[in-house]
Amino acid sequence: MHSPFPAPIPADMLLLAYKSGIFPMSDNRDDPEVFWVEPRDRAIIPLDEFRLSKSLRKIIRQDRFEVTVNRDFPAVIRACAQPRPGHPESWISRRIEASYIELHQLGHAHSVECWQEGKLVGGLYGVSFERAFCGESMFSRADNASKVALGWLIALMRQSGCVLLDCQFMTDHLASLGAVELPQADYLELVKEAEGEPECSLPQSYDAILAKAGQLEASSPGKLIAQSLTQIS
Repeated sequence: MHSPFPAPIPADMLLLAYKSGIFPMSDNRDDPEVFWVEPRDRAIIPLDEFRLSKSLRKIIRQDRFEVTVNRDFPAVIRACAQPRPGHPESWISRRIEASYIELHQLGHAHSVECWQEGKLVGGLYGVSFERAFCGESMFSRADNASKVALGWLIALMRQSGCVLLDCQFMTDHLASLGAVELPQADYLELVKEAEGEPECSLPQSYDAILAKAGQLEASSPGKLIAQSLTQIS
């Protein structure tokens, strides 16, 4: 029996596309085709300019969510692909989903998850290469869950030696968190500057945070993350 969808996009093709400043999208969830997007203007969040509000800092410090890295990448991308108010169709087709799960299995796509009472309530995923992380999508089923996931991502990126966080398209939400927009040509210069070791490796950074927290009697992962973000905000 033949699959109704073409094979996943080859991992090497996906990585080459990201290094060239382009990425795939589809028209809807069941679209077997993809089209390649190269934005005229690109949104990034400078890692030292993330805007950490007092309320978000408090939420992170209190560990209101259990935050994990790469615990359930498939569940995160499926949640991101769900219809949203005003957006009944998703650009994350089943083919794109399969492509990124394969990329994740090869160690080049990562997720950050937020949990409450064992339920996945928020998170994000993206693609990593060299010292860059390209955020793809995020979702939230609880207040501030996606913001907490983003805060953790930025702290872990800094610890792992990453220098570039791509957000693709500017939104009011991203702007409120410190995102800036720049021409695609300038973005490609930042991609070039992000070449080299170490590769963005969120799991290793996460383990380091937990190990450090275990050595501090009065601390917790959330307090360490909030402290790290306070130092850079």
